[in-house]
Amino acid sequence: MDGTAWDERYRSRDLVWGVEPNRFLAEEAADLPPGRALDLACGEGRNALWLAGRGWQVTGADFSGVAIDRARSLAAERGLEVDWVEADVVGWEPPPEVFDLVILFYLHLPAAQRRQVMSHAEAALAPGGTLLVVGHDSTNIADGYGGPQAPAVLYGPDDLVADLEGLVIERAERVTRQVSTEAGERTAIDVLVRARRES
Repeated sequence: MDGTAWDERYRSRDLVWGVEPNRFLAEEAADLPPGRALDLACGEGRNALWLAGRGWQVTGADFSGVAIDRARSLAAERGLEVDWVEADVVGWEPPPEVFDLVILFYLHLPAAQRRQVMSHAEAALAPGGTLLVVGHDSTNIADGYGGPQAPAVLYGPDDLVADLEGLVIERAERVTRQVSTEAGERTAIDVLVRARRES
């Protein structure tokens, strides 16, 4: 997978994901003291911008140049400073042991590539740093709504815990969220893992 298809998706409409942060980020990071944060696969930057607005020094990385350009424009409109990096997070290695918070939201890849990204994310954490991963759960195809329909790119809490053997797991579970559709409210099933690097 490369950024070309995502470039077209971002070009086809205004703000694919909206401007508000992901609800799980707002819940999990609200009480963390601001430091350095890394948003891997940041898209148009809504989560990175929310963190920057709360005093974090943020780096956002994504392989879609269109998404990064939009993120830069949104940051400028809001008067926020974010270091935007156009890079494929599968191969890109962020600086090691730098970030107090690393977030990875709804990145769905084959297992080997997912593990590579998780390894980079883990290595980027400073001592005491937090990693927060949210994605469509593997049970969502049969029991939930939306998201990828390819089992090979989905995962569950146990898969992510196995990917992160070097971290202390603070939370690993399936979570639900309501999605408004033309047919009414539907329930999506996500996986949420919060982990910490020991000090």
